[in-house]
Amino acid sequence: MSVTPAPEIWFYHLERSTLDQVLPGLLEKTRERGWRALVRAAGERLLDDIDERLWTYRDDSFLAHGRASEPEAARQPILLTQTGENPNGAQALFIVDDTELGDTKGFDRCFIIFDGRDEAALTAARVRWKTLKDAGANLAYWKQSPEGRWEKAA
Repeated sequence: MSVTPAPEIWFYHLERSTLDQVLPGLLEKTRERGWRALVRAAGERLLDDIDERLWTYRDDSFLAHGRASEPEAARQPILLTQTGENPNGAQALFIVDDTELGDTKGFDRCFIIFDGRDEAALTAARVRWKTLKDAGANLAYWKQSPEGRWEKAA
């Protein structure tokens, strides 16, 4: 019997950049590792915005992706969803709003991306951090330097 270790859970505190600016780069790095990604959000409108952004974020490239509600979802390297399922067998889970983290079994890394300029999002992230820390989760906290680089702060 093999036991899957608990995933790393990385919090990304947006202060200088927006989700539109940060998410495509994180997804590119995920794909460079050979991992599949699952992007989970509660709102259909946010998923629509992400869907559009992944096709247009650079003039010379796009990130191939699909929606969980579409045919062939299991074949997608990046899948956008509102559910707790993992139909594409993703190794990386991205939570991009206050959506529940849910079951993290099978993921290698989970990203919780929140807007530090939004007081409600910041408060929710602090509560989530404390709850996960108390449960013994493997956590890391990343914030942007004044130059815009990501630095591990905890």
